[in-house]
Amino acid sequence: MIFLRKAFFVVAVLLWVCFLSAPAAGGASPGEEVLPPFLPTDRVLILAPHPDDEAIATSGVIQRCIQNNIPLKIVYFTNGDNNELSFVVYEKRLVFRKKAFVYMGEVRRKEAVRAMEYLGLSEENLTFLGYPDFGTMEIFSRYWNPARPMRSMMTRVTAVPYKDSLSFGAPYAGPSVVKDLKKVITDFRPTKIFVSHPADTNRDHRALNLFLRVVLWDLEGAIEPPQVYTYLVHVVRWPMPRGFRPSLGLSPPKNLADVGIKWQDLVLTDKEVWNKRGAISFYRSQLAYAPSYLYTFARKDELFDDFPDVHLSRKNTSSLQWQDIRIYPEMDEATEKEKEISDLSYAVQGQDLMVRLALRHRFNKNFGIFLYLFGYRKDVDFAEMPKIRISVGMRGAHVWDKLRRLRTKDVTLAYEGKALIVKVPLTLLGGPDRILACAKTSSKDLPLDNTAWRIVFLDDGA
Repeated sequence: MIFLRKAFFVVAVLLWVCFLSAPAAGGASPGEEVLPPFLPTDRVLILAPHPDDEAIATSGVIQRCIQNNIPLKIVYFTNGDNNELSFVVYEKRLVFRKKAFVYMGEVRRKEAVRAMEYLGLSEENLTFLGYPDFGTMEIFSRYWNPARPMRSMMTRVTAVPYKDSLSFGAPYAGPSVVKDLKKVITDFRPTKIFVSHPADTNRDHRALNLFLRVVLWDLEGAIEPPQVYTYLVHVVRWPMPRGFRPSLGLSPPKNLADVGIKWQDLVLTDKEVWNKRGAISFYRSQLAYAPSYLYTFARKDELFDDFPDVHLSRKNTSSLQWQDIRIYPEMDEATEKEKEISDLSYAVQGQDLMVRLALRHRFNKNFGIFLYLFGYRKDVDFAEMPKIRISVGMRGAHVWDKLRRLRTKDVTLAYEGKALIVKVPLTLLGGPDRILACAKTSSKDLPLDNTAWRIVFLDDGA
């Protein structure tokens, strides 16, 4: 009997080893495409909002580049110094001193260096920008005057505090970020850029995507345009199930499965999956409070995508021609109840941008809508362009440009049943040729629903 048990154990172990060493299933899942192969002429730039995002989302890309001797650079937008929960769990103590949070940013930087060295990438290929964790969207939305920089909530500083950053002492303002990203891109000349997704629920992830878009627009004609691939990290109840499950693949989140996205899939070998898990394991400060979540991303593939651009014609606009951006696919009843905005459309009428939001509920004293409309035009410094935020509630619309509230009656509201139509003069947006747009709802200042950032092009053709 003992012999049979030992024999059974040996067979089981051998079967498990064979399972782990078997090559990963090739090809993408139905409805997905395979990520184009890396070429000898490629130069790959990975932009990570925080230390650990590059390991979570692109460890396969990193390994594939190293295997094929493809030049690779990783840039970290923040040092992740504002994750108070992870700090408490990691340090096992409450901390309120600003130097302690800077120390946490240094800890996370060292974790990133070790994780990437584990995958075979030396520290000289890593660049840290040091902008404020959980504050970069505020910078993008409001702080474009270096003389009036943002103050970080936890570190309580107004400039990059890390001496080993690209621009130590740079003020927390939009021009600083744009300057740093331009320097990285013009020096490195990437052919492919991997960056965080505009639908990611984390504010820093969204902000990094927006800053990159502006920088690439500024550099049009100065460099060969790189191919941009976006990756997801923070999405509610995704991926599931949680935990390290190397035999499973990643499927697109339900709310992004059928909204016009072109999903592309990088299939990993079993060795690459286990190396990815190994790289993630170096982020002990984050694993201390969310181990199952981080390891969930070590699966047999990595997903990348991007939204199609929205194009609106500025001609023949005598009648409204709404462009529906398909913010959600067909949803079941349970999912529908979670969404306050069921449809979002844009149109141009004369010299006005029209925004239509189909809402599940009418306005009340607790419920409100925020529209973000940031115009861009090639002949004007983006720092000088308006950054318009519109708050809509029972008392009408309030409009802000960066830090300043505008006293304007030019933004008007109309209702069609539960649909709200907002008319915004294009002159208020700076006469743009493209717009970065987003909408969200809130209840008692708590966010309810947050649509992805989309690029709206204003075309002069029919």
